[in-house]
Amino acid sequence: MQIVERTSATGLESHIRGQRLAASEDVFSNDVLVQIFTRERIEQSFVVPAVAEPLIVWVLCGSATIEEREPGKEWLASEVTKGDFFLTTSAVPYEMRWHVNSAEPFVVMHIYLGLPLLERAIQETHKEVTGAICLREISGGRDEALSVLFEQFRVELTTQGESSPLLMQGIAQCIAVHLARRYLDTQADNIVQRNALPAFKLKRVLNAMERSLSEAFCLGDLADEAGMSEYHFSRLFKRATGLSPSRYFIRLRMTKARQLLIETDMSIIDAGLEVGYSSASHFSQAFKREVGVLPSHYRK
Repeated sequence: MQIVERTSATGLESHIRGQRLAASEDVFSNDVLVQIFTRERIEQSFVVPAVAEPLIVWVLCGSATIEEREPGKEWLASEVTKGDFFLTTSAVPYEMRWHVNSAEPFVVMHIYLGLPLLERAIQETHKEVTGAICLREISGGRDEALSVLFEQFRVELTTQGESSPLLMQGIAQCIAVHLARRYLDTQADNIVQRNALPAFKLKRVLNAMERSLSEAFCLGDLADEAGMSEYHFSRLFKRATGLSPSRYFIRLRMTKARQLLIETDMSIIDAGLEVGYSSASHFSQAFKREVGVLPSHYRK
């Protein structure tokens, strides 16, 4: 069987056996995805694909012995019970297995925070830190402040009917700031260098993006700037920034559009043309997806 090395936050669910009990819907675009699962009582060794976003797993019910290892290395065991958590930031797949020790079911919550949110939290709390995000890995830890916030997620998902994106996002912001204050790994330069686009190549690519905001996105041209194949470039770019090249390009376009709308008298149509949108309606839709409001409302 072919090993899947990386997957998305929503795609990881299909790689770990269990029953999903609840999940936030259509909220991940606003910085957070929360899922609650009942897991199997005994799980033999399996490979967990890496995910771009740091993954927090919080134990809601039951106790278990959970073992993890990097491929080919020794198993490391953690005895966990209700209230314990894991923080996983691995850029490579790892192996996992467990067995439940309690009569109660083993219920866990998965929390994914969007990389842009974590970036903002780190910039606010550690203004001297630049580059890719790297949080310390935690296995079977306990943090009462985080538990209070995770419990609010549980209540919102299981007792309030349709969850509120605004409330979920507010809780996610609190978690992001706490992680930035308590769990930032300031000794991770060597990890970043191994698993992300080298800084000098990233800068060259970002400069090329900035110069071509009014032009159509071209992955091949950016890969050429980095001296890599499109496939290899895309993987390393996402590891360095947390976003795919096309997604990052859209974000740069919208950053420029916001600047034009606020700082100039340029019409909305002309602002759209300046960042590569020949259709006013297409520009408005893209702007709303990224910023949350239409260009006309943003300018007011």
